[in-house]
Amino acid sequence: MKFARVAFVAAENDAAQRALEHLRQRYGTATPDQADVIVALGGDGFMLETLHRHIDRHVPIYGMNRGTVGFLLNVYSDDSLLDRLERAETVRLYPLVMRAVTVDGQTHEALAINEVSLLRETRQAAKIRIRIDGRVRLEELICDGVMVATPAGSTAYNLSAHGPIIPMGAGVLALTSISAFRPRRWRGALLSHKAKVSFEVLENEKRPISAVADYTEVRDVAQVEVYEDRSTSLDLLFDPEHNLEERILAEQFMP
Repeated sequence: MKFARVAFVAAENDAAQRALEHLRQRYGTATPDQADVIVALGGDGFMLETLHRHIDRHVPIYGMNRGTVGFLLNVYSDDSLLDRLERAETVRLYPLVMRAVTVDGQTHEALAINEVSLLRETRQAAKIRIRIDGRVRLEELICDGVMVATPAGSTAYNLSAHGPIIPMGAGVLALTSISAFRPRRWRGALLSHKAKVSFEVLENEKRPISAVADYTEVRDVAQVEVYEDRSTSLDLLFDPEHNLEERILAEQFMP
């Protein structure tokens, strides 16, 4: 695929800013709202910010790592960038919708590319009732928290909480507990991507909980609904030799 107009955006760190200046001088630049493709320079956090910022434009985004981990990014190089963009393979992501109702009755909506997490706010463990498609599946989960993760996000916070790594295109979401106390052996579940997950916060005055969609936080929630939004999509571009599907597969065999 050929891209006539390329925009470069970068995180605030020195390495990203130096790369930004160099690439703009070498290749020129369009504004992000007019570009055919956006090249993001930074780490995974900046990549998520870039995806959220341009989610309404449906413009493909090609990341190059000028941060720390770089799981969602390609290796940085200033050579043959236009050729790399032309050869890049597309991975399509679908975000999660979080609809959270607070204890005072306010409703908040946000999108998550990685995961939606419910987290305790105080020393008291959270108590949460879980429904899947309207049916109670877990009457009471006592825990530090619980999350719903996408395949792209399954190697992030979800993996740190001992959740499963999900291959791209598997059509499932991970429902993963965070330090479950009761039921002690419950570690979560794999759900169809069509499932609608509802969380009811029990004893919310004594055990307040916040809900987080990537980096959007809503505090003191009473109910949270999470489902995949197939009407919204994001296209990430990866070098063929090291695409996202390969990275997720390889992650499952890391020592």
